[in-house]
Amino acid sequence: MRLYAPERRANKKMVESADGTLTMYSEEFDECYHSTRDGALKESLYKHIIPAFTLAPERETLRILDICFGLGYNTWATIYHAMENGIDRRIEIFSPELDEGLVKSLKDFPYPEEFSALSDIIREVSLNGIYDRGDIRIEILFSDAREIFDTLDKQIDIVYQDPFSPRKNPALWTKEYFSSIRSVGADDMILTTYSSATPVRMGLYENGFHIYTTPRAEGIRPGTIASPSHLELPEIDMELKMSRNPEASAIFDRDIGL
Repeated sequence: MRLYAPERRANKKMVESADGTLTMYSEEFDECYHSTRDGALKESLYKHIIPAFTLAPERETLRILDICFGLGYNTWATIYHAMENGIDRRIEIFSPELDEGLVKSLKDFPYPEEFSALSDIIREVSLNGIYDRGDIRIEILFSDAREIFDTLDKQIDIVYQDPFSPRKNPALWTKEYFSSIRSVGADDMILTTYSSATPVRMGLYENGFHIYTTPRAEGIRPGTIASPSHLELPEIDMELKMSRNPEASAIFDRDIGL
């Protein structure tokens, strides 16, 4: 299976999503960077940032792995949410991204008004791939997300699992890939993802994660929350689900030729 098509990487077009914010369509993956049905900003806030910060461990520094950076919505929405809610913690965000050209273009991307106060941060990250001032550090890792785990020397508290879909980018949804995520995560880490697919949840569960559904938000389809620790949420009984569907399986590297 051919995983990437770099010759088509630059081919993108702007698309308006349901909440009025803009995303882009990638010809390489034949998919938009965000759900146009949920809305780019709402998807970031309600499937990733708000659930993660509600459940995240109480530490002075939160270390976040944002997979993949893309248009940066999850990273910008994290800083926006922290500012809006007076969250007084140092936030360190590490984000792998293959498309360096896309990141360099983001200084000119028409982001929503909510990100207007972040213009200096957006510009610096776009130009240099890094921002480190005060209580905010953002570092773009220009690499395949599967190749970054040996370089992470910090324990991760939050993971935004947000690559293109399992059907379009299966390499970032396998059981082995989730094992790598678990290896760099704290025991009370929180992982969020828009996907509620059974193979995704099984890949996480088989790596020791407890599985939960994202709390409902108006107009937003639920995703998945996972953690090695028990959370104060109704837990999905994965053993029962597997007994009812014995042919269901996680995605394995071997399934996609890795």
